[in-house]
Amino acid sequence: QVQLAESGGGLVQSGGSLTLSCAAGGGDYIFSSRGWYRQAPGKQRELVATLINRATTNYADPVKGRFTLSKDDVRSTVYLQMDSLKPEDTAIYYCNFKGKFRSGRDWVAFDEWGQGSQVTVSS
Repeated sequence: QVQLAESGGGLVQSGGSLTLSCAAGGGDYIFSSRGWYRQAPGKQRELVATLINRATTNYADPVKGRFTLSKDDVRSTVYLQMDSLKPEDTAIYYCNFKGKFRSGRDWVAFDEWGQGSQVTVSS
């Protein structure tokens, strides 16, 4: 079983910065995608940024040029650096990892979500 641990949310003024992190527990992984989603009150969860097969990063239009997704494969961790934050970025942010983990001699598919991190941007 794969568990994700998020950290780094908080309250920041408009124009400020925050960094979120999401780490998978110890183990051997083959990641097909790792990404960040967010859900604002009364709205559906939406994609923020995603890393596909360790190579291709895609960003949602509202965050392009302001948010940066990076990774640390040694620590099985991804980060979301959020700069020039706006009040409309206020949401709960969730990380999502998909792939396979080694269980004995087998590789087992997984699709897991982090617990969510509240990001609040004041005007």
